[in-house]
Amino acid sequence: MANSLLQQYAKLTEFLGFALGPDYEVALHDLTDKNRSIIAIANGHVSGRAVGAPLTNVALQSLMDKSYETQDYHLHYCGVSATGKTLRSSTMFIKQNGRLIGLLCISFDDSRYQDAIETIMRLCHPDRFVEDNCSPARPDMSAEAVRTAPATTERYHNSIDAVAGDAVARELARLGITADRLTPDERVQIIASLEAGGIFLLKGAVKDVASALRCSQASVYRYLSQIKKDAD
Repeated sequence: MANSLLQQYAKLTEFLGFALGPDYEVALHDLTDKNRSIIAIANGHVSGRAVGAPLTNVALQSLMDKSYETQDYHLHYCGVSATGKTLRSSTMFIKQNGRLIGLLCISFDDSRYQDAIETIMRLCHPDRFVEDNCSPARPDMSAEAVRTAPATTERYHNSIDAVAGDAVARELARLGITADRLTPDERVQIIASLEAGGIFLLKGAVKDVASALRCSQASVYRYLSQIKKDAD
């Protein structure tokens, strides 16, 4: 990590992890290498990630839509941990001389507090009142719910193939079809959506997307060329 500004944020990452406590994950991304962008992380058990994890779908989308040019941060959006827990996430855009160089992300897991609230409420209402009126609005999500959640939900992975596979699975679920039954037009539609979401900013994503779509890498490159040609 050569950038001196990010070196300072690395120490801030450690400090915030201790100061906020174990329910808050703090992750620092260096955009020099999007495939292994996390260079410092505190309380990585929250999302299940470690140093060397890639950018998330939400971070890639921010790079594509360039929202960082008009915003300094993105607050309180939904994330999903590796175990399916719903997290509240926020991202600060780290800029140097107007250029985006990194991201400082905080994700909060409030499940312990929800459990405590329910326990306290049961002392006052030892009946179905808690189940009917006090259940969390967003309970921990099943694997199926995680896969089919809205694209704006942030998903955390430790590898490129997992990021790409998750993105393809969401597109297949949206179309209600399996990879082995896709038509060429449907493949183009999926790849166009993946391109818009920034998946191909990750090196090696073409190989993983091709595997998930059960087609060749050459086909993916051909579809991407067609998409770019149509956009011109």
